[in-house]
Amino acid sequence: MRGTLVGLLLGLVGVFALAAWIEPYDRQGRPRQRETHRQLGLPPCTFLEITGLPCPSCGMTTSFALLVRGDLGNSLRANAVGTALAVFCAALIPWSLACLVGRRTYFITSLERTLTGVVGVFLVLLLLRWAVVLAWAWWGRSVP
Repeated sequence: MRGTLVGLLLGLVGVFALAAWIEPYDRQGRPRQRETHRQLGLPPCTFLEITGLPCPSCGMTTSFALLVRGDLGNSLRANAVGTALAVFCAALIPWSLACLVGRRTYFITSLERTLTGVVGVFLVLLLLRWAVVLAWAWWGRSVP
């Protein structure tokens, strides 16, 4: 359990360090909505390139990078589920430290069951947000 907590803690610190390193604003200082993952050497979103519509996770990296800079409004606009995930992950850092110091996991009895539930909740939220984004795009296109 201790190794898992250390791994979680180091992983989360690494994610937030990357989010702080990425530049979520364009040259004019305007916040980006997506594609900041390209600064990590990753390819463009294939779904977006093929369909012209954002994929479920479009804007997640951008939302983390904006939130790290305290830009909550633009983080929510980039991807509200990404913002919620970033806040949740930020809360996991002190929780992991407390569990390491206290030598027990607080508030949960099964790390595996809790992780499965958390992943399930964020997956549902991600898909619900995507449905809203697609509906918005569809209705926007259907209006003459």
